[in-house]
Amino acid sequence: MQTKLKIKKGDQVMVITGESKGQKGRVLEVNREKERILVEGVNLVSKHTKPNAKSPQGGILKKEAPVHISNLMVIDPASGNPSRVGRKLSEKNKLVRYSKKSGEEIK
Repeated sequence: MQTKLKIKKGDQVMVITGESKGQKGRVLEVNREKERILVEGVNLVSKHTKPNAKSPQGGILKKEAPVHISNLMVIDPASGNPSRVGRKLSEKNKLVRYSKKSGEEIK
């Protein structure tokens, strides 16, 4: 069974542990099965590539690797600091995500 994740594609997140600790970036892709998230400019790895049509030169390319969801926190839209995420019903009876620090809704 897949769990409900509190981080979505397009969110601004901060890495809280690991080699890339303190780095911020935008979520590019979410893998719910493996609970891993691809973040722009975070957890860069070197990938060796042979020359092909896409990269005629070949060589070593820097590429983002996925980060486990437990190592990330959503950035609070009000303060710019990492915050936990809660879910509550809005005035229109729709479930929305909000920052636990400031109480502001996360778009």
